[in-house]
Amino acid sequence: MNRIAVGSIDVEPSTSPTNCQAAPDRIMRSRRDADLAVELPFATFAPIHYEARYAYPLLVWLHGDDGNELELRQIMPHVSMRNYVAIAPRGTWQNKDSRARFNWRQTPDTIEHAETQIANCISAAQRRFNIHPKRIFVVGRESGGTMAYRVAWNNPSRFAGVGALHGPLPSQLSPLRRVNELRRLPCLLTTSQDSIAYPENRVCNDLRLLHSAGCKVMLRHYPGDDGLTDVMLADVNAWLMDLVCAGNRHNQAPATA
Repeated sequence: MNRIAVGSIDVEPSTSPTNCQAAPDRIMRSRRDADLAVELPFATFAPIHYEARYAYPLLVWLHGDDGNELELRQIMPHVSMRNYVAIAPRGTWQNKDSRARFNWRQTPDTIEHAETQIANCISAAQRRFNIHPKRIFVVGRESGGTMAYRVAWNNPSRFAGVGALHGPLPSQLSPLRRVNELRRLPCLLTTSQDSIAYPENRVCNDLRLLHSAGCKVMLRHYPGDDGLTDVMLADVNAWLMDLVCAGNRHNQAPATA
């Protein structure tokens, strides 16, 4: 199990959408999409040997504490280089000590901003790539994981699954108010034995909450601290592909005699 050196990457100057579209087989980045009226910093990832006729699952990645959208460059090689289109919006709250560090604060204004950012990113990915509308997943790390749950629970019909790596579940502002709709939404929680950000007692409380709400939840527990490892990201890929394959089986027509 190898630790992934995930850190804040300096934010680059604005890149035009035309230049971004010229390299579909590598990680790409844009500061503004062509038909959006507001600044929309995000990073995109196109799978190796992208096939335009295939409808890909979309992974929306929310970076961790004091990071930015370019974290996508560091995590996707450990998730999968082939299985997904991925997109990562920038956090909604900037660290005043650095132009490259952002977070996901849980206030009404920043939650609304995050929902708008994520919705606009999904639309941008759908314009640029062939995305399966029923296979859109949102996964985040640390405060990004908390925001991933917040946004997915506020919009459960939009997502096929939600996951958090070392990200506690949201606890304020009635996150489970749409509980009847949440029961169909698969959930992933990953924790570590010596985690400070997501200690064991809070994990147990969150699991009880999810089970009492009737949610479908998978827990992955690892040795070590709050660091991100290749095993965690490989498990994210396995969880996502199980959901994608289950959807494929569900959509198959029944056999006829």
